[in-house]
Amino acid sequence: MEIKIYGPGCAKCQATWRVAQKVVDEAGRDDVQLTKVTDMEQLLAAGILTTPAVVVDGVVRIKGHVPSEKELKEVLGW
Repeated sequence: MEIKIYGPGCAKCQATWRVAQKVVDEAGRDDVQLTKVTDMEQLLAAGILTTPAVVVDGVVRIKGHVPSEKELKEVLGW
């Protein structure tokens, strides 16, 4: 599973990264690749106009707000 957190580095984007990192760490999943994307060209190329955005296996699942741990787990199916 590939999870990408898209955002320019704002406070909400950093908070989203921390939530994602905590959820992945607590799950103990070795099959998850967690990546932070801050480059504006990459954001635009991916069609991300609202940040923060959580993309799971190429599909935008959350955008425009910091997800709770519960919401992120639901999106991930954990």
